[in-house]
Amino acid sequence: MAVPTTSSSPIAATGPETKRSFALPMAAMTSLFFLFGAVTNFNDVLMPYLKDVCQLTDLQSSLVQSAFFGAYFLMSLPAGYVLKRLGYQRGIVVGLLVMAGGALLFVPAANSRTFGLFLTALGVLGAGITLLQVAANPYVSVLGAARSAAARVSIVGVANNFGGALSPLVGGILLFGGSVALKARLAALPVAQRLAEESQLVKAPYLGLAAFLAVLAGVFFVLKLPEIESLPAEDEPQAADLAANGQLQTAARQSALAFPHLVLGIVAIFVYVGVEVGLGSFLIRYGESQGIQQLSSFTQTLVRSLNVATNYALVLFGRHADALDTSAGFTKAVGAVLVSSYWFGSLVGRLVGIPLLLRFHNRALLVAVCAAGVMLVVASILSHGETALWLVVLCGLCNSIMWPVIFPLAITGLGSFTKQGSSYLIMAIVGGAIIPPLMGFIATHGGGLRVAFVVPALCYTYLLFYALRGYRVR
Repeated sequence: MAVPTTSSSPIAATGPETKRSFALPMAAMTSLFFLFGAVTNFNDVLMPYLKDVCQLTDLQSSLVQSAFFGAYFLMSLPAGYVLKRLGYQRGIVVGLLVMAGGALLFVPAANSRTFGLFLTALGVLGAGITLLQVAANPYVSVLGAARSAAARVSIVGVANNFGGALSPLVGGILLFGGSVALKARLAALPVAQRLAEESQLVKAPYLGLAAFLAVLAGVFFVLKLPEIESLPAEDEPQAADLAANGQLQTAARQSALAFPHLVLGIVAIFVYVGVEVGLGSFLIRYGESQGIQQLSSFTQTLVRSLNVATNYALVLFGRHADALDTSAGFTKAVGAVLVSSYWFGSLVGRLVGIPLLLRFHNRALLVAVCAAGVMLVVASILSHGETALWLVVLCGLCNSIMWPVIFPLAITGLGSFTKQGSSYLIMAIVGGAIIPPLMGFIATHGGGLRVAFVVPALCYTYLLFYALRGYRVR
């Protein structure tokens, strides 16, 4: 998923501070957002991997996302308290070390093949990344002049999308790749021995991640980052401002939840994150359910080309570069490439969407992408083979502009309740922990994955309703 970034009112630099260079701090923060995307979207290949290694149902495997995204809901408020006590820079260091601890837990989890321990490791990773996000989002907004805050937010957003597109590709090679001879040897082993050997594959990437996080924590510890005591408080709405916006009733409301368009917006963020994570999570399993025996020449060329590019990354993990086998039809390794393509579509959509959002009415674009999402998922359910898969991959393009349009619509006219409303919207990211298990439950107990994909279609339908009517301030 695209990590939320907001351009809160930044502190304008004045006096001698305007001459200060923020290039190094900005580079450090950009690396964090790349990390957010990479760690988050690696779960899309981890989920089918654990389904096999731990012999799980679709419902059980979907708890991978519940453990990770549940941390957003549980840790958002505690993270704010931690940052108040430690400050932003030390809070980032603690967040990185918490993530490193979660990554190290994958070693005993892999050795014992205990799914509960895997979920614990993911929960700790999610807690660390939540702390980092709560610190990093406002920090990016104030690293420089106020007029360039939106540009900085866009830069780290692109870094986040790039990390999210790259990690499933590398993860697919690490967890599902290997030579034909290796796969044949593993397939010939007794099931228990095969699963024991396959369970060890996850150790290298997470040990590498733990080492990288520890080094990055050291870098942030010694960096001389500018101190940020707090973001500027929002002014209380004046009567004239309220009248100009037709919001005189704001003063009489006691909570942000008294605004119907915000409540509907919270649901919109919930289902948006849920559908984005759910589609990416089940794409590999959806491909396996299609029974594809022969890949098209286009897909084979794409898989081989990306395989060549990412094989260089295996050197970092001490792995020999093996070409992916595309002759056996759809495999998990091929599916990982399609997952990467799904998230890469979100990256392309964001890059293309920035000028479109400046030129066209934002809500009209939201209507268009939500309607396209409904049509793509419904068409996929009614299709078969690679066509069904690629229709889902194209949904990545639709998802790209949803957050930057829905979030501002939801907080419009909240006045003094804006920060409270924003907190509720951030907590709605928990949709990524609930929608995938709902899809998994339907797939396991209600007729398979094709039926489960009705859930994303309904999510896009709700988002279309919000874009047409639900956004209206009342």
